[in-house]
Amino acid sequence: MAYSELIKDFESIRAYMRDFYVYGFKSRNEYDKKSARSYDNERRRIESWLGEYMSFHYTGNSKNVFLSVDSRTISANPLYKAFKAKSFTNKDITLHFYILDMLEEGRALTVGEMIEEINRKYLHYFDKPISFDESTVRKKLKEYVSIGLLCVEKKGREVRYKRTDLPTVSLTSWKDALAFYSEESPLGIIGSFLLDRLQGVPDFFRFKHHYMVHTLDSDILCQLLEAIYTQQRVKLTITNLRNALEYQRSLCPLKIYVSTQSGRQYLLGYHYGSNRIAFFRLDAIKKVEIGCKEECFSRYLQLQQKFDQHLWGVSRGNTQALEHIEMTIHVENDEQFIVQRLKREKRHGTVEMIDEHTYRFVADVYDATEMLPWLRTFIGRIVDLQCTNPVVEKGFFEDLQTMETLYGDDKHAVS
Repeated sequence: MAYSELIKDFESIRAYMRDFYVYGFKSRNEYDKKSARSYDNERRRIESWLGEYMSFHYTGNSKNVFLSVDSRTISANPLYKAFKAKSFTNKDITLHFYILDMLEEGRALTVGEMIEEINRKYLHYFDKPISFDESTVRKKLKEYVSIGLLCVEKKGREVRYKRTDLPTVSLTSWKDALAFYSEESPLGIIGSFLLDRLQGVPDFFRFKHHYMVHTLDSDILCQLLEAIYTQQRVKLTITNLRNALEYQRSLCPLKIYVSTQSGRQYLLGYHYGSNRIAFFRLDAIKKVEIGCKEECFSRYLQLQQKFDQHLWGVSRGNTQALEHIEMTIHVENDEQFIVQRLKREKRHGTVEMIDEHTYRFVADVYDATEMLPWLRTFIGRIVDLQCTNPVVEKGFFEDLQTMETLYGDDKHAVS
């Protein structure tokens, strides 16, 4: 039977799953934030969702548990289960059904009328009924208004609550699109919730590069996208990923960047403290507080667009000067796919044809060292490489020297 203790604070689960099961590979003895019992409770809770995807190994006398998922064998991200564990008390679930039952068929009631009807219509059936005070009912009604289950009707000083008239939408024709969206989009959890309302979910999508661990940042991502859409300021509580120290930053969120190489997600915003554009990793953001509307949003967005023109990754380099890089490659007659790839992946650079077998890539970026992994993928075709940052050229050619040392010797030759 699955462990039934549910959660109220998702941030604690997010941190625990990431630190222990995704990145940390920590053991029970290394859990020093709370008691050993807390470790066991968290472990049982997570194993109830992800037991079939867990593996472990022993290090000395310690047992380290971690997630082991083959994306070729699954059609749905198993980490979505963490978002679908909803916490409620006996009063929560009881009051939920009382409210929805009282407001059936378009009825609209005040808080006082609801409390009176609860006592008269429901509680008299029980020898030891659960009592509800006015404050509890108001809080539950306010929560349901905020999530759209209920709406408010005001007449003078009288406030009545009624069910929201939600349009009936058939999702049947969207099955395939939702199945793809739920696994491909950074906010795929939304598609997963919609798929839960359908039967016979498609099972024919598989993803070679499936960055599913970033699903744990979906709640943070959703809040930031909402702030961007409404052009509001935010205050972030951020955890330093190296020393675990927390600090806060106030900024205007502008864009979300997602790495095609790692799937890692970044927020780009105007940081008020430094008066400049800055990047923040989403997996380091612990909490988002939405503030007031930003009147200068359009001006900051123009700064972002100008800043983006010379970005390769998320680094702005150590100097204000741009770094110029040129790479000339040779392609054979049957290698036009190389040219197509160069044009597709050039980002803010340009590609020019020198002759039918020679092409040159040119770019001006903030930090050319970010380009080294990409440049290495053209080894064997590069005939010339020049960069105003000497570290780039040195690093590239030292890598070639290291490869020659490893594979150039006859002892390492492969026939």
